Amino acid sequence: MPTLYFMRHGETDWNREGRLQGQTDIPLNQTGQRQAREVGAHLIDPKAAGLSRDMLTKIPFLVSPMVRARQTAELMRGALGLDPRAYTMADSLKEIGFGRWEGKTWPEIRTLDAAGARGRERDKWGFVPPDGESYVMVRARVAELLTTITEDCCIVAHGGIARVMMVHLAGTSTADAVGLDIWQGKVLRFEKGSAKWVPGPGHA
Repeated sequence: MPTLYFMRHGETDWNREGRLQGQTDIPLNQTGQRQAREVGAHLIDPKAAGLSRDMLTKIPFLVSPMVRARQTAELMRGALGLDPRAYTMADSLKEIGFGRWEGKTWPEIRTLDAAGARGRERDKWGFVPPDGESYVMVRARVAELLTTITEDCCIVAHGGIARVMMVHLAGTSTADAVGLDIWQGKVLRFEKGSAKWVPGPGHA
């Protein structure tokens, strides 16, 4: 598998409020816009990903069509002096769908749908929210996309997508994947069967 540089979209107001976004289109807030402009520095810093701007003009960018991901890609590329819109959207990179739970916080869900919340706690990987998706379903669509990637590329998407990629490409257990922090404003590199967060700019 080629080397993949994964970036989660920047912060939104719903992130800050702890609301499930799923496939609801929520734009970046000011913090998220700053994170998007800054994350490119992780790609070009020699102590981080170590890519050059020239290399980034040749590496394809695959981006979720959700507005928060597109904004992240465009702000990041613009800050690097690249054409902001020179990327390809991939529907397979949409966030996991939470269906009727979207827009709610976990405390609200536990009150409104206690049985569903308990079901998810028992099986976070396989549980399907009302009108939503399971991670099993998301992995299937992402795995199909990954078979088409034949060269190093950058991916801008969502936390749920990172989790299924960690299971599919790096052998992370499903139990671990659902509980890991997926950072905003950082780069996760998938390479040779591993998944590692690259150091931030200026760090060893």
